[in-house]
Amino acid sequence: MCKPMSRKISIALLGEFDPTFEPHTATNAAVDHASAQLGLDVNAPWVATDEIDTALFENFHGIWVTPGGPYNDLDKLLWAIRYAREHEVPCLATCGGFQHMVLEYARNVLGLQDAHHEEYGEPATCLVIKRLDHTLAGRALELRIATDSRIAAIYGESANRETANGESTVIERYFCNFGINPEYAEQLKGGPMRVTASDSEGEVRAMELPGHPFFIGTLFVPQVRSTSEQPHPLISAYLRAVEGAYRA
Repeated sequence: MCKPMSRKISIALLGEFDPTFEPHTATNAAVDHASAQLGLDVNAPWVATDEIDTALFENFHGIWVTPGGPYNDLDKLLWAIRYAREHEVPCLATCGGFQHMVLEYARNVLGLQDAHHEEYGEPATCLVIKRLDHTLAGRALELRIATDSRIAAIYGESANRETANGESTVIERYFCNFGINPEYAEQLKGGPMRVTASDSEGEVRAMELPGHPFFIGTLFVPQVRSTSEQPHPLISAYLRAVEGAYRA
């Protein structure tokens, strides 16, 4: 009996690959775990940020802005994130990728044109992303997921339920030393992107863009919890969205 052909999609893993950095090797593994679960043939090469060009979205059906930073070419990376946001290309951003998703959003949606990231070491008066007072690197912490959010639907029954406010909770790991500057948190919350996961003190840990096929960023690193037996639900949902956008 002939086996059914795998469905093929291509995603670009944006960032400078480091085989000694756990979130990078975990990213590759998580793609394999989720693609096997979904029966997808996923082409997922790494694309260094200084190699991003206008052909990126001719060759790939989705992008994943991977952990890392500072990236080799900030401007090219922000261009890719903006294109994905404006043209409904599925985009997942984790850890440093989330920080840069927020940076692009602050500049081009909220109008904070001089918004910057402290890691780049340039003089800046609008540090939307700054060094955390207490590093999250190496920590596993509880997250509270907003009800009626896409992330809540993705986690589904794998999340713990419920807090007194009706939120669900999950435990996720971090590898970051930078995050959203609390001084700009309210401005970020006032735009079209929705804060959909926070820590126990209300600090922003994930955001999503309603109405987009998939535009989700997480400060945590979901891929490190993925296994072949239990692919991470966020990664599986992202690949499903990429396939759906490609087939549409």
